[in-house]
Amino acid sequence: MSRIPLQTVESAPQESQPLAAKALANNGFLPNLIGVLANAPVALETYLTVSGINARASLTLAEREVVQLTAAALHGCDFCLSGHTAIVAKKAQLDAVTALNLQRGQPTGDARLDAVQAFTKEVIATRGATSDAGLAAFRAAGYNDQQALEVVLGVSLATLCNFANNLAKPDINPELLPFSPGVFQA
Repeated sequence: MSRIPLQTVESAPQESQPLAAKALANNGFLPNLIGVLANAPVALETYLTVSGINARASLTLAEREVVQLTAAALHGCDFCLSGHTAIVAKKAQLDAVTALNLQRGQPTGDARLDAVQAFTKEVIATRGATSDAGLAAFRAAGYNDQQALEVVLGVSLATLCNFANNLAKPDINPELLPFSPGVFQA
């Protein structure tokens, strides 16, 4: 049971209603994260705006999802682990073993994805003050400084979502339950 009310398109504050309606149309259901964020129209607007900006990053969808799953695992957000595992499996088309490893915070065996995962972990652990070696390893995997900053962007997006979910404690939507930790199988 959510500690913060889950708003619907109809019950949300007026400023949140069109944003919630857009999320409903895009997903086919209203993710409980949106229902939580709708309580604060500026939080919902920030989430949707930053999500759109993040989607334009030079990192691939799979690489952006590695950032999201890594942050969710480190921040203990099962809701985001479920949602981003669904994206990895359905849209990024990574295999189930890779998706499960990412959900568990384990290496995938893909050198580039593992470099994104390792760099994301270091960005979070050091609050951005990564070691020279950490940045060098990210660059050595074929990434550039723009992409290092895009990882920071992804972490900022993940932090908003992870912390809002950890604060509210919403249930995982039924549509996402098959992708949730302990349920999703490789």
